[in-house]
Amino acid sequence: MRALVRGISMTLRSAGLAPSRPKLWPSCTRRAFCLALLPGVLLAKPAGAEALLVDRTVVRFAAPELGGPRSPRFISARMLALEARIEALADPDRTGAAYRERHVSAALERHIAETMLASLHIEPEPSAEEVRQQTEAARRSIEERVGGSEPLAAAARAEGISRRELVSLFQREARASLYLDRMVAPMLAPSDAELRALFRNEKTPYRDAPFETVLPGLRRWYVSTRLQAALAAYYQNARSRLRIVFLADAS
Repeated sequence: MRALVRGISMTLRSAGLAPSRPKLWPSCTRRAFCLALLPGVLLAKPAGAEALLVDRTVVRFAAPELGGPRSPRFISARMLALEARIEALADPDRTGAAYRERHVSAALERHIAETMLASLHIEPEPSAEEVRQQTEAARRSIEERVGGSEPLAAAARAEGISRRELVSLFQREARASLYLDRMVAPMLAPSDAELRALFRNEKTPYRDAPFETVLPGLRRWYVSTRLQAALAAYYQNARSRLRIVFLADAS
């Protein structure tokens, strides 16, 4: 948890924001609601059953694109930790730790950028089938980044992430990807000629195999790389409009 805290603080400092740590819920009037959000609270269960560790909310952020201060968004510790694990698994220089501060910082920035982009109107609005297909593409892309479906599943289990929560992560990336592709610059469907030029002239993970053999993987890698760059650029441009608040310390 300390790496999570330091990574969040790193992101806030890089954005020129003080790592604000207000009291979590000073005006709570509904005890059950407060208990469900306070860090490390154990809810009582019937005799013989295991206690349930409740998640905590660690970041609140707002931006004009999301409706301003009256419509803040929240990030839970479990979800941010999972996303940090994903960044760590995709890091070629990773060490034995589950994740480090830089992975938390990258995960936080990506989460915020994707949330903002996924909330924006797309013209024309994608069909349900297009969203489904892009959600599946997002799943494959993340699995390839981390080394397969099992490392992703293991990371989700380590943070107590349900299948539904995983799907919501894929859907968020899918909506953000569709916005970038349709409203910023086409990037989800590169042509074979574009990929062949990339394969011939650029360093990729597929240089030592025949082009026809690696084409599907090369396409996904190229799309993932372009999306990652576009997300980073969007976040940097949005920093001045963002209000990010760090809600909880680790013990």
